[in-house]
Amino acid sequence: MKKNIYLSVIAALFAGFTLTACSDFLEAENKTAGGQTADDVFGKDATSLLTAAYSSLKSYGFSTDLFCRGTDLYIHTRGKAVSDFDTYTFSAENNTIKSLYANLYRTINLANGVIFYAGADSQLGQEARFLRNYGYYMLTQHFGGVPYVTEYINSAETNYPRTPLNEVYSAMIEDLSSLYNSSSLAAQSHEGKASKQAVAALLAKVYLAAGWDLDTTLGSASEGSYTVNGTNNFTQAASWAEKAINGVSLTMSFEDKWSPFNEGNSEEIFSIQYDRAGYPGDIISGGHSMHGNFGGYYGAYDASGIKGVSSDDCQSEKSMYLFEKGDNRYDATYMMVMYNSTKDASGQPAWGTEGYYAYYNAKDKLATMPICKVYFPYYYTEAEVEAWMAEHESQLIADKDKYANADVRINLLTLPSVTTWVYAQDANGNVKLQKSKVAIDDYNIQTSNGACVKKFDDAAADFTNEDNNYRDIVLFHVSDMYLVAAEAYLMAGQTQQALDKINAVRGRAGLPALASFSAYQPEYSTSGSFTIKDIDLILDERARELYAEGHRWMDLRRTKQLVRYNVEFSEYVANEAAMANNKGEVKWYRPIPANEISANTGISIEDQNPGY
Repeated sequence: MKKNIYLSVIAALFAGFTLTACSDFLEAENKTAGGQTADDVFGKDATSLLTAAYSSLKSYGFSTDLFCRGTDLYIHTRGKAVSDFDTYTFSAENNTIKSLYANLYRTINLANGVIFYAGADSQLGQEARFLRNYGYYMLTQHFGGVPYVTEYINSAETNYPRTPLNEVYSAMIEDLSSLYNSSSLAAQSHEGKASKQAVAALLAKVYLAAGWDLDTTLGSASEGSYTVNGTNNFTQAASWAEKAINGVSLTMSFEDKWSPFNEGNSEEIFSIQYDRAGYPGDIISGGHSMHGNFGGYYGAYDASGIKGVSSDDCQSEKSMYLFEKGDNRYDATYMMVMYNSTKDASGQPAWGTEGYYAYYNAKDKLATMPICKVYFPYYYTEAEVEAWMAEHESQLIADKDKYANADVRINLLTLPSVTTWVYAQDANGNVKLQKSKVAIDDYNIQTSNGACVKKFDDAAADFTNEDNNYRDIVLFHVSDMYLVAAEAYLMAGQTQQALDKINAVRGRAGLPALASFSAYQPEYSTSGSFTIKDIDLILDERARELYAEGHRWMDLRRTKQLVRYNVEFSEYVANEAAMANNKGEVKWYRPIPANEISANTGISIEDQNPGY
């Protein structure tokens, strides 16, 4: 496997191609005409190689399969197929896992190439060291111990033994600590560059993971019980999280934090950069598709004027009840109101300043713009919904001849049934209002299932549901660090410090402070055998603050709650055995890809992770 990964990179270099930057993107420039080798080019300036390393993050920056599914927060609706990641039936042959492994090592080798040509202590080398460590952090969270390679692979060597997990963590901590203390990196960067703040954030995450993986012992997987054997890694995690927070208070509203017009704000620590204006290729397909996840199907985008959403990874029952009344993160996370759009003579809807994206591009007109879909969370009463409808009666227009959406639907997402009000025209053109309650089993296959996530919306998205999103993908941000610190403080036995960080996050959300961990009582329902623990408050707060950002699977694996949460909340996992092999070994990690085992002479089948 490593041979294939590394040699594919080397082959491109020695075939005479180098990569050059163009507004955060890469294009090939043939250097063979001048007879230059990779050494000739990168030995003089490895900047383009570093740009390639940054750009390589895009290949795994976000994956619903790997980062979201197989957890408690998402379901599939409208007949969408359940994936192997939901049911834990994936194998070492899985292509998504194989690609993750290969692409992470591609980042690492590109970073090693920069270090080889520019030197580890050069400005380029320092940025490359950060990227290399990020690659290893992701590898350890998904695969455990992996071959730890710091030299640039430019030969056919295939013998790379698996490095014990504790040694990988130690090497990462040593390198990142040196990078923070001795580098010339900028203190901060809100434009996707390595910085001391980003190094501190990564160190906090590495120390936190090391604390859980090395210093706790699992009791029962199904009960999520564990014993803490040491606290030094947790104490260090809290300290580095504080450095990453860097005194930034959570004063920016959650809505503004995720506004498409506020990218690179003061809470952003490190992100994968995208640029619509500078993209050199086909803009329609040159971005990513994060805006098309986490929501129901609201009709064909080219007929409805609403962005295309897949019906995969919709709100689970737990997600619907996760946010309590008064939590302003709900409105900032989900698109509660969707606006209608007029259609032209050919039936095509207006786009951008009408329809879904009017929310961003026609703020001054929203009070009078026609509404087509509304999603009220569970804590509204039917009387409150009907009062809202009376207040907005002039905007609830069902006119199939004028508007892209022929009817208006208002949904109250309270289970076990969902109350829906529908304004629709009859055969004579008269508008009638119907009210019904739909059972949850029926609700799960409705075309208007739940509110969609808006955190990743691109206000300039073209008339398409393809890869046309040019929002930067945020990997580290300040409120995440608040919760990393809270978790680390809790595990280090510093309960009050943990609670202070949680209350800071809750305060920004408009929620009252908790007097203690035991004061937390979630709104979602649980079985009699599921008792709320201190770690559940941390995980629930992370679910609210970081919803759909791609942290959930790693959070549950790290904290040893993966089995407990799936058995309790997932619609696709019935018991612990469903997440284990026939020997009873739980699949805590992803499998080492089969072709890695066959191609890497330093790894054998005995090195495979338990469960596979």
